[in-house]
Amino acid sequence: MKTLLLIPLLLVVLAGGACQTSCSPVSPPGTADAAGEQTAPDMGDHIWSVFQGKDSTYWFGSDGQGVYRYDGKALVRFTTEHGLTSDHIRGIQEDRSGNIFVCTEPGGVSRFDGHGFVALTPLDPSKGEWKLGPDDLWFPGGQDTGAVYRWDGASLHRLTFPATEAGDAHYAALPRWKYPNARYSPYDVYTIFKDSRGHLWFGTAVLGACRYDGSSFAWVGHGENANFGVRAFVEDADGKFWLSNAVNRYAEEPVPLATPGADGPPPGAARFRKEPGPATHADPYSAFMSAVRDKDGVLWIATLHEGVWRFDGRVWTHFPVLHDGKPVRVYSIQRDRRDRLWLGTQENGVYRLDGAAFARVKFE
Repeated sequence: MKTLLLIPLLLVVLAGGACQTSCSPVSPPGTADAAGEQTAPDMGDHIWSVFQGKDSTYWFGSDGQGVYRYDGKALVRFTTEHGLTSDHIRGIQEDRSGNIFVCTEPGGVSRFDGHGFVALTPLDPSKGEWKLGPDDLWFPGGQDTGAVYRWDGASLHRLTFPATEAGDAHYAALPRWKYPNARYSPYDVYTIFKDSRGHLWFGTAVLGACRYDGSSFAWVGHGENANFGVRAFVEDADGKFWLSNAVNRYAEEPVPLATPGADGPPPGAARFRKEPGPATHADPYSAFMSAVRDKDGVLWIATLHEGVWRFDGRVWTHFPVLHDGKPVRVYSIQRDRRDRLWLGTQENGVYRLDGAAFARVKFE
């Protein structure tokens, strides 16, 4: 029997730290720092992602206002005027050398050069290469592309998935000529996850998840979550995978070597067995937008309408996320280098776990 512990929202301000619930100092709005960068008075409401670099600088990705950088002193905003391919940010990553990369919608990747951003030009598609390098960075390719990007440290590869029967069936059922407003590909990628073995998982809009191990593709959970798609992954303590929900989980079953002439999957191909997860469809934490583990390995999941839930493998604990007493639409949850948890939201800015509750972060 699962126990639900409800914790009310408390606005807690802690002393110390690089960026607290009220962050200061920030240069007056519209002023320029020594590098000529334009400071911002605060971030907008549509902050979907949070990332902290190796140098402790925070980056905040917005949906429509570009990306913000906070170095502990000033909040600086970067937009298409500073080299971004779009102001709709979909991901922020860092390479081994500390270079910051930003992925946007429509699809595109830009790299920070210390002052602004430089858009990366993909290789000719004929030269793109599916490969799994330990230091590669991977990015979604944007809506209606069915593509992903791989940065190998020198070149940007734009890659598409091999066609599948399920993908072909989707196109046949929804031909573009008949449904011109269905402007998406079933292979469109929401999220990319690297598992404990270094394999990549791509969460798609329609086709479930694709696992790429460097040499082959295995598709898992077609139809999982219906129109919600696969927006996040969890690899649990048993090495089994949750695809944006806690109702089901998938366990890999290696296929024995096939005998000549036998029907079935190719020799050595991976397949996955569906098992019950720790939730039911009636539970408020059954589907989630994003997930992360804290320093103790405890799982935290962010739901779109039901706040954040902590799961220690036995007990689910609820952390409501509210604005003026109403639930906030949470988009992502991330952990910084000080093991603090941050939330990106669709309409209410950035929240951070301070003590026993999530509170909105404001810059003053």
